[in-house]
Amino acid sequence: MTDLDATIGLQSEEQFWQDLSRILSTQCDTHEKIDDALRGWLYLASAFREQFGDSDSEISHCAQQLLHRPIFQENKQYVRTQIVFSFLQEDDISPLHIISSFLLADGRSDDTVFGRMITEGCFPRLLELLNSNRQVDFRLHRTLLDLMYEMCRMERLRTTDLLQIDDAFVAHLLQLVEQGSGDSSDPYQYLVIRVLLVINEQYMLASTDAEAAGPLSPTSPLTNRVIKLLSLNGSSYRTFGENIILLLNRETETSQQLLILKVLYLLFTTKATYEYFYTNDLKVLVDIILRNLMDLPDEKMSLRHTYLRVLYPLLAHTQLNQTPHYKRGEIVKVLRILVGMGNHFAPTDDTTLRLVDRVNKVEWLSERSGDSSPDSPEAKTAPKFLGISLADSRAASSVSVEDVAAVMEKPGVKTPSRKIESAAATHEHESAERGKIGEVQGVQIPVPVIKVKKALPEVPKHRHGVPFTQMATLHVNGTKKIPPKTPPPRRRGKLLNSQAKVEGSGVPGQ
Repeated sequence: MTDLDATIGLQSEEQFWQDLSRILSTQCDTHEKIDDALRGWLYLASAFREQFGDSDSEISHCAQQLLHRPIFQENKQYVRTQIVFSFLQEDDISPLHIISSFLLADGRSDDTVFGRMITEGCFPRLLELLNSNRQVDFRLHRTLLDLMYEMCRMERLRTTDLLQIDDAFVAHLLQLVEQGSGDSSDPYQYLVIRVLLVINEQYMLASTDAEAAGPLSPTSPLTNRVIKLLSLNGSSYRTFGENIILLLNRETETSQQLLILKVLYLLFTTKATYEYFYTNDLKVLVDIILRNLMDLPDEKMSLRHTYLRVLYPLLAHTQLNQTPHYKRGEIVKVLRILVGMGNHFAPTDDTTLRLVDRVNKVEWLSERSGDSSPDSPEAKTAPKFLGISLADSRAASSVSVEDVAAVMEKPGVKTPSRKIESAAATHEHESAERGKIGEVQGVQIPVPVIKVKKALPEVPKHRHGVPFTQMATLHVNGTKKIPPKTPPPRRRGKLLNSQAKVEGSGVPGQ
């Protein structure tokens, strides 16, 4: 029986895994044998997907089987060439799903794979497949989206690739978010949002790259279609904005925070999207930014700078600049701490001083706006309170798209937390104190931890509590108040005897 015949007689899952292992264990010393083994793997895995493979984890396991076998480990470049070629040529859903899963797994294990895919022209093919499989097969569509996300966050797209993205594709992604569960923690919706975030970053990088602008004519500039769609139809895509704020609130990966901040920066610096967010969402965003500014450790300067770059247009351009102003005092306090007035951070760097100066220039943050007159002592000392002499500061504190787009971080790096690190240090110190080592005649002996039991409440000596004669006398209006005595028990027995005597004497009752 040939390897291809194995797909015809597939009877059970157990048989499938046995046949797959046999095919991938074949000794391949020529390209022809490698091709036969790859075809057998692809056809067998495709048949398994159609008959038994109901979960994506099983499809991923099929890809991992090839990834870790000698047939791939000993012939990586050739196998990758054949898989990429199949991705460009294949049209059937099941084989495409298997191939996409393998490319996704291979790219996550080796960063160079996605760069090679872009060079081979896989991005336009990926767009084509996503557009043609919107309603055909949900599982394939989700895997293709995941592949696009990983490719875009790891590699720079070419200008020719970005030009392949049209309004319909971006609108479809935004509509998927709008029609979703509304919960950003939903895996599929989260994936769609992340694809939109990385596409936006690709546009930002392309707009700041001098080489990217070279082949474009002056009449056809590269348009950021994510911001364009939100500018034209922002009211139809509110869910996307709500979800990215929720994601920023709980995101612990630095690269993901930066992706969200880059979108927010463009939304708050584009006049058509100044009021894209609801006011309550903007208030939540202010709380998140203030918390993260205070929580970031000193070594995360670039991330802190990005938060400050977003904070200025958020306060200056959105509806937060209208009264009543939200948390004005808390914002001013954080700015003061950031420039070193609160002894919270290490010596302030020049970029932080410049960015804090810029935020301080927001009109409604100044003491001159609202409750203080221009000649009041509070208005005159406001710049000093913030730790900055605005009159002596550098005139320009502008922020460009290049500054925001240039901030990058490797995927997977977690953002450290000053609060968590402090709590961990405190716990470690307490543990060290409890486990101190003592010395007795030169021998180190662990000092046992003595647990002190809480004293139990004292039991009253009297069975009903403290007798009244031993209680402190109660005083009401300066006079002693003694509780009334308990009434005597009813004399029911005597009453019955007296009634019997009356009845026996013949005296008629009343």
